[in-house]
Amino acid sequence: MSPSRSPHSDWTWRRRFSMATVALTVLLLSWGAVVTSIGAGMAFPDWPTSLGSYNLLNPVEGWWEVPAYLAEHGHRLIASLVGLFTVALAAWTWWEDPRAWMRKLGIAAVALVILQGILGGLRVLWVSLDLAMVHACVAQLFFAVLVAMTLFVTDVWRTRDGVLPNTDAAGRLRGWSYAAAIVIYLQIVLGALLRHPGAGMSGGYTALHVTGAFVVVGTVLGVLVLAEKHFDAVPALRRTAWALTGAMGLQFALGLASLLLTLYE
Repeated sequence: MSPSRSPHSDWTWRRRFSMATVALTVLLLSWGAVVTSIGAGMAFPDWPTSLGSYNLLNPVEGWWEVPAYLAEHGHRLIASLVGLFTVALAAWTWWEDPRAWMRKLGIAAVALVILQGILGGLRVLWVSLDLAMVHACVAQLFFAVLVAMTLFVTDVWRTRDGVLPNTDAAGRLRGWSYAAAIVIYLQIVLGALLRHPGAGMSGGYTALHVTGAFVVVGTVLGVLVLAEKHFDAVPALRRTAWALTGAMGLQFALGLASLLLTLYE
């Protein structure tokens, strides 16, 4: 039987599954942040076992009652589930989607989730804070790929309601959007440098990270201004620009609060 790669396929269920995968990944990222915050990354000094046990659900009696065990092993369990969801989503995409680039994106998602698992394991085996930093940065790339896969099966994308006209303003908006993606990711890398190798509030990393925050704010506001000024006819684009600005504002506030609390302590 040949794959049902019709451009008119109903992608509703795949879109829902993709959204579920994204939601599960948000939980995984949040759980990983808790692991780092409480210093539980080395609660289990082995991998892929947990204290020598291959029992995924009960590696140690009463593990869920020990905060460090709950954090680290819970992170491993959720990561395994995300891996399974990602493989299923990629296979579904390969079978159903007529777009070759979309199928390749699914392969990229699988490659990234496998790489993430290996990085997480080696971080434990090698007791490496450097790998912990890389693990955090690759996680954001993986998440971005999943979000993109979800976007590309939405009705807005399918009907091309969000495609930009070929104008100078569209070219400027693309440029600003690419710039925003780059500076945001660089800011993520700087944040990982602060958080994982323990640079904390010392050295030039803090100054770079604070400076980077203002660069991100300026770039995202540039995207918003262009979207509002030139693209009244593309409401999906304007809504996305506002959503990006809102998320940026929230992140800026959280970062400022974290900085002030750290200085206070």
